[in-house]
Amino acid sequence: MRAHYLQHVPFEGLGSIESWLQNANYGITNTKFYESSVLPDVNEIDLLVVMGGPMSVNDKDEFPWLALEKKFIRDVIEKGKSVLGVCLGAQLITSAMGAQIYPNKVKEIGWFPVQAVASTDNSVFSFPAKAEVFHWHGETFSLPSGATLIATSEGCENQAFQIGRSVIGLQFHLETTPELAREIVSNCRDEIIPSQYVQTEEEILSATSDKYNSINQLMDAILSFLQRNKG
Repeated sequence: MRAHYLQHVPFEGLGSIESWLQNANYGITNTKFYESSVLPDVNEIDLLVVMGGPMSVNDKDEFPWLALEKKFIRDVIEKGKSVLGVCLGAQLITSAMGAQIYPNKVKEIGWFPVQAVASTDNSVFSFPAKAEVFHWHGETFSLPSGATLIATSEGCENQAFQIGRSVIGLQFHLETTPELAREIVSNCRDEIIPSQYVQTEEEILSATSDKYNSINQLMDAILSFLQRNKG
């Protein structure tokens, strides 16, 4: 099996996703758009992971590869492959499938809870009733046609969604490790203007190992779900 990931900046890599892929015996390849926009044959991959980044989906003039990336994501989805999008990655999925990306009413930066949206559909991933997760975003999205909302929060209505059985988008970061948290703070600290949903740098980086373990385990559960439900 082959997993391909799309990375947009050097400091937002796979994090805990990498160890899950290795343990599940995936071959791992990538496209790092800050270096090259070469993409693989859609038919040669089994799982696509689309990572985050500080740019907007709407910044197509500054980042012309965004149009190519969105077409690739749509092609992968239409082939019935498993797809996971994280933050910008989730927004790219929604945009590729015809939905809109726009500023959220507040920025969310730091550790804040999300709540599960109950569903009686057994083919939908079941989030914990409440989970404290790592956020770093200022935009949100409308849901694509046919998508199911699976997590929400007070600060942002559309936190996670599922399309069909094998596509999940997360507005937040479950892959974050202490190293990744320090990297994103180091590169994006100008965005840290404390408010209701923006923590201080000290609050962000003082998270316990239990918090990281909890979100990484939830990411493992999502990846296992996508593997079981691949097209």
